[in-house]
Amino acid sequence: MTDQILKTAIAAARLPADDLRAAFRGSMQVDFKVDRHDPVTVHDRRAEAMIREMIFREVPQSTFMGEEGGSVGDGPVQWFVDPIDGTSNFACGIAFWCTAVGAVVDGRVVAGAIYDPMADKMFHASSAGAFLNGRKLLSANAPPEENATLITGYPVTRDIRLDGQERALERFGRLVATAATLRRPGSAALSICHVAAGWADAAMGFGVNPWDVTAAIAILEQAGGRYLPYSLGKCPRDAAPHLQPGYLALRGGADYMTLAAIGAEISDGRELHS
Repeated sequence: MTDQILKTAIAAARLPADDLRAAFRGSMQVDFKVDRHDPVTVHDRRAEAMIREMIFREVPQSTFMGEEGGSVGDGPVQWFVDPIDGTSNFACGIAFWCTAVGAVVDGRVVAGAIYDPMADKMFHASSAGAFLNGRKLLSANAPPEENATLITGYPVTRDIRLDGQERALERFGRLVATAATLRRPGSAALSICHVAAGWADAAMGFGVNPWDVTAAIAILEQAGGRYLPYSLGKCPRDAAPHLQPGYLALRGGADYMTLAAIGAEISDGRELHS
């Protein structure tokens, strides 16, 4: 069964790629869900529908949770799918977005596939390990924290609203001062894959959903990296990592105490006010 789940995850992540590449940097209508920082396009919805149909055809005993269409089905194999993680980038023409498909059985992530169509990079993982275009990934040899490359979107508007502008910007300053390089490319799923591949040393965020990170967690951990979840006061601290809305993803061998402390500080502060 696990082999079939992984095979389906890989095929599903790749399924909408041709359509999405054709639409990218073309004229498209952009709508917004919660606010102007949460865009959606017809391509998100169409890609999710394609993936959902494939998953139920290949693994009928499934529950499907997509970013756009919510939960469908009640089978023991739970799928968390983001048809376009990084929709803001996709909509404005920045080539840093992906399709993410993760599968969970009995509360454990058993398979994940993340496809970057513009770079033609397929990341996938199962208990057999993590792979990039068929080559095994090993996330190791992290540099000291002061030499690290950090990917983070913190703070976004939501973070400033929840943490307060002064506190959020002070924390951002500490992140900038701690790492050698800080980047804000968008797409949690693809950022975590870059940590798994050793192209970045850490990634962190404080407003993710299960469809953003489920597949990425499998890829990072099977590659030898670490994933530290943060509850942010929105779920129990012992909830499954893919269900927690905050995270710090670390390259193998990274012991980044300052980044971990800042992440815990943000989470604890929100828990106090939740």
